[in-house]
Amino acid sequence: MSLVTVGSVAFDAIETPFGKTDKIIGGAGTYIAFSSSYFMKKQNIVSVVGEDFPQEMLDKLTDKGVNLEGLQIKEGEKTFFWSGKYRNDMNSRDTLVTELNVLEHFDPIIPDSYQGCEYLMLGNLSPDVQLKVIERMEKRPKLIAMDTMNFWMDIAMDDLKKTLKKVDILIINDEEARQLSGEYSLVKAAKVIRDMGPKYLVIKKGEHGALLFHGENTFFAPALPLEDVFDPTGAGDVFAGGFVGYLASSDDISFENMKRGVIAGSAMASFCVEKFGTERLENLTKSEIEGRIQKFVDLTNFKMD
Repeated sequence: MSLVTVGSVAFDAIETPFGKTDKIIGGAGTYIAFSSSYFMKKQNIVSVVGEDFPQEMLDKLTDKGVNLEGLQIKEGEKTFFWSGKYRNDMNSRDTLVTELNVLEHFDPIIPDSYQGCEYLMLGNLSPDVQLKVIERMEKRPKLIAMDTMNFWMDIAMDDLKKTLKKVDILIINDEEARQLSGEYSLVKAAKVIRDMGPKYLVIKKGEHGALLFHGENTFFAPALPLEDVFDPTGAGDVFAGGFVGYLASSDDISFENMKRGVIAGSAMASFCVEKFGTERLENLTKSEIEGRIQKFVDLTNFKMD
């Protein structure tokens, strides 16, 4: 099975109550690719960077088995940059700087070698770019998953609704689900959103876990209690990468297997928050991941007499 990921490859500068960084590597595409690489041997990325992006990080992605043929490198231009500061509760943050740079006019190019992919993950980008990617696939993938955010709901709702009609799974957080649906109840929100197109919906609730909806079926996975949360940046993208990577590796898109995918994604996200940026994700071992997944299983496995 092969997976194509579309998303930003970027620079971040982050400040949390536990410290701050200068420019480090970030971006939805980067986080998704690192996370899914632990499940997928054949994956591809579609993105764009400037000539200021370090070759060292490109090599790290290649070492993880990520095909970079669809990564455009724009000479004389700068990579997307975001800077943010998290508040003490680590659930809210303030954006300090956003420089679109090469992303401002990003036109996704799908290499011939990517055609025929079975799984497509649309990371958080403008819905018109996400739709272009879908339309440029010569054969519709077996499964199309998508992430989005409040910003696109504010400025591009019509485009977002067009794209939603084309996808199988939407992965968003609870605040985004409420804004998109106009419903406060997440159960009601899930029904409204699935009527927009996606058959499946994953609603992330941060430290309170994640919900999976399909038809009349609902599944809840808790978040793993952690002693230290240094940096939540990218955790949602890492969740998406683990979730879709697991589905693609098993080539099973049943609701039962999606439950396992939610646990796999949650486990990967729990690693992400333990260090700044992609640091924790770069050198995980198979035994670490299996052990973390087992902790989730143990957390929810109980008997009642």
